[in-house]
Amino acid sequence: MLIAEDHESVARQLRSLLEVECDVIDVVSDGKSLVAVVESLKPEVIVSDISMPGLDGLAAARIILERHPNARIVFVTVHDDRAMAQRALRLGALGYVLKNDAGEELLNAVRAAQAGQQHLSESIRLRLI
Repeated sequence: MLIAEDHESVARQLRSLLEVECDVIDVVSDGKSLVAVVESLKPEVIVSDISMPGLDGLAAARIILERHPNARIVFVTVHDDRAMAQRALRLGALGYVLKNDAGEELLNAVRAAQAGQQHLSESIRLRLI
């Protein structure tokens, strides 16, 4: 598991939440580092913020999925926006979880991604119907 989150306190919270069930191999704070670490460590699942300095999470995901079409990406984000969620899913993300829902839904999204399945925060899922 690799985490990409530019806010240190949020990164610590995500790591704490995920380490209950997952081996977190690294935490990075920007999209460029995310792409580089994916190349070197080939994580099973990537949990990434969307808004990060430099290369954002969506742009990094596009590069990663071009190079590694089977990469499993779960976005965890504040973007409670139907268009943003659709864009992430069209790129090939398997998960889209709002940060406000992460405590309840992020582990479920990671489990789904590990199984090659999709998981969306309920509020986003209802908007996509």
